[in-house]
Order: sequence, then structure tokens, then C-alpha cells
Amino acid sequence: MFNFNLLPANVSTSQKVVMISVTTGVALLGILASYLSRRKIRPARHARLRGYNSTTSGRRTRNSIRSPNDAMSVANSRASVRSGRSISPGGSVYTTTDVLSYASGSTRGGAPSSHSSVPLTPQQLGVMGMEKLDDVINIWEDALAAHSLGNSTSHPEDAEFFREIQNLLEVAYGLQEQSELLFLDERSCLFRTQPEVDQQLDPNFDSAESFASALDQIADLREFEDFEPENEVQIENPLYMNTLKGMETNPIPCRLIRSELVHVASDNEYLAKLHCIRLAFHHMFRDENVSKWVADTGRQILTDLLCLGDKDPKDFIICYERMLAFMQEPLGWSQTELELSERGVKAMTFFDIVLDFIILDAFKDLECPPGSVMAVVNNRFLSNGFKETALGTAIWSVLRTKKRMLKFSDGFMAYFYQISEQISPLMAWGFFGNDENLKEVCHYFKSQVIDFLCDIFNFQKVRYTIVEELSEDILRLMKERASNIQIKFSA
Repeated sequence: MFNFNLLPANVSTSQKVVMISVTTGVALLGILASYLSRRKIRPARHARLRGYNSTTSGRRTRNSIRSPNDAMSVANSRASVRSGRSISPGGSVYTTTDVLSYASGSTRGGAPSSHSSVPLTPQQLGVMGMEKLDDVINIWEDALAAHSLGNSTSHPEDAEFFREIQNLLEVAYGLQEQSELLFLDERSCLFRTQPEVDQQLDPNFDSAESFASALDQIADLREFEDFEPENEVQIENPLYMNTLKGMETNPIPCRLIRSELVHVASDNEYLAKLHCIRLAFHHMFRDENVSKWVADTGRQILTDLLCLGDKDPKDFIICYERMLAFMQEPLGWSQTELELSERGVKAMTFFDIVLDFIILDAFKDLECPPGSVMAVVNNRFLSNGFKETALGTAIWSVLRTKKRMLKFSDGFMAYFYQISEQISPLMAWGFFGNDENLKEVCHYFKSQVIDFLCDIFNFQKVRYTIVEELSEDILRLMKERASNIQIKFSA
């Protein structure tokens, strides 16, 4: 019996055991790998390839991966595939948004629900299948790239596995091309034109698609934001529009433009509305009852104001009545028109004479009083009684100087200065003095007058339709403001 000693004699027993164990393990791993590499189903693979070759002969396909070295291009193409783009076999490119534009309602990764209240159309289901197929192709391309990077294709078995994945991707690319022609191409039977009535009655008609088409037919409402107010002005305010058009040939005279004070958008709007208001006041004072009410209301408000300031209203009432009597005389009216025209008054209306020339100019003077007046009021060494007396004396001195310079000593301006001698010192002390109650009343009176002016220049407050309606609205607002002032003065 032969005795072979394969190990050196000087090797110890423990070392021999380790070396034999390692050698045996390596041999077993090699036998196992060889056995597993032969467990491929050869008949099924060849049958699938034969079926593919018989059905796709002569078909123009995507540039397939012909060698193991092209696996890296597949791996690199995964970036574009992941971003939602898929290349069709014919070289065309479509995106997920393109798919959704053809068939709305399809969502990647979603499956048609059996409990959905609205069934999906064949086109929607087809597009959903295309999305699933695109995901499958992406995974197979990853598998091909992973196999090429992790294994050497020099072995015959690895090269055959590589070609099988290539063939599988070719089949998938062919399915992509066929599905694109079927579900996305305009020549498909799914894109046949149907009658509009049938489309409306079809329960499968996509609601999202109909909504998108409806949006195309609806105008953007923001386009009407700038047009609508002007259109309303033209329709609802013909008196104003006619005046505005007439201004191009006949300019409207005006002493002062107070666009900011009455909150109008432009000077042209102020002038056009001013002309309408002049017509309304002229129509209003044709009624003797209205004229009497305005005269009585003005007298009462100023009398109450004097009483609130502890002043005797007797002299004021006498001067007020004399002025009314003078205005009712024919000669007095013509003389008044001459006096006021020299001071820039352009029209003989209640607005131009009383509201604009008298009241608004008085408010403007109170905003910028003379330095001598403010020196008296701000002198903290003087008592309140002395300040009020000194303030009245300074105002009387100014008014008497103006009276001496008048062209007509018994005209409208003379009566106006007489009334101002009674009212102006009280108003000045109310705005600048220390009497808080009188100050509150004077500021309330001013705010009511300014608000009234803003109202009659507002399209929302009065109707610029015809002169009669505008006159009615102005009279109504005038009575409301007068009532507010009288309530405040009597409180």
C-alpha cells in the first residue's frame, strides 16, 4: 500500500488541519458555483426569443445595447428616465405632462380603483399601463447595468445572460412603440371625432378635460377691472358724461380746483362734476321754499354757535338779515356779481359763493393764521380771557381795514365783513383757544361741511343722471348734515 505524504514533514499537526480545511472549503465553493450556473431554463429562453424574432422581423427598433461595454450608457440614461422622460422606439420624445395633456386623470403609480365613482376611459387606462411599462423598463435597465458592472462578460454564461436582458428590453421597447401609437397617436381610433351631444351625454367623458376646455372659453375677469367702472359711469351717469365730453370744446371756468379736498381722481372729473353741481343748485333755488329753508338753517346754526361761545347773537342777526334783503334786490344781485367776479368767483351759485368762496376760504385762513394772532394765543403769561379779547381785536382790525378798501361801501362784501366780525373771532378762538368744548364743536362743524362736499362729488352718494335727480340728492344730503350739526350744537 502506497503512502503519499503531500505535506512537508516539519509541519505540525494543527497546521495540517487548518490547511486541509481551507482547501476543502475552496473546492466546495467552486463545485457549488458550477452547479448553480447550469440551472438556467434553456428551453423557455429559446422559445421566447423565437417568438420575438418571428413577430418583429423588419421592425425599426431603438438602438439596442450590442455589447457589454454599452451597459454604462444604459446606466447613464437612467437619469433622464427618472426625470419623467421616455424615448420612443422611433426616436420621438414624450413626457409625463404630454401624456396627461392627452388623457387627463392618469397618475403615475396609481391603479384604477374598482370603487371609483367615475370609470376611466380606455385611453386613460392605456396611458396608465404605459407608465407602468416605463417603470418596468427602468428597472430592467438598472438590472442590466448592475450585471455589467458586477460581473465579467468574458464567461460564455454571463455573455448569454447579457444578451437575454438585451432581447427583453428590445421587446419592451417594441411594446412602448405600439402603445404610443395606440394611445397617444392622433391616428388612433381613440381620437375619432364624436358629436358634441354624445360627448356631453357620455358618462366616461373626462370632467377634468371638459373643465380645461371650459377655461379656454371663459374670459379673464381681471381684464374687466379697468373697464367696468368707466362703463358704469357711462351708463348710470349720463349728465356727467355729457359734461365731460363738452369740456373739450367749452372749458369750465373755476376759481380754485379742489380735487384733493373732495377726493376725486382728476381735475377734469372735478370740473365736470362742478358744472353739474352748479346746475343742480341753480335748479334747487328756483323753489322759494328751499331758499327760505337754506337761509333759516344758516341763521340758526351760526346763532347756536355764538350762544355756545357765550356771545350775544343780536348784532349778527341784524347783519344777516340786512344781507339777505340786499341779495333779493335786483340792483343788489348785479352789484354782488360784479364784486365777486373781481375776486375770481366764476359763477353765481350757492356752491361758488357760500361753500367755496366764504366757508372753504375761511377754513383755509384758519389753517394758516397770521403770526400776530398765534403770538397772542401762545403767550402763556396772558390769561384766557385776555387772549380771547386780544384775538378778537386783531381780527376786527384786519376786517375793518379791508372794509375801508372796498369799492362799494354798502355792497355784498361790506355785509359779509360785518358778519365776519361776529363769527370769525369766535371760530378762531374755537380752533386755537383753550375752550375744549368750543374747539370740539368748531371741528365738528368743519368736518360736516367737508364731508358734505365730498358726498356731492361722489358717484355713490348722488346721481349724476339728470339735473333734477342730482338736485334732489344734494338737498337731501344738505338736510342730513344740517340736522347733524344742530343736534351736536344742542347737546
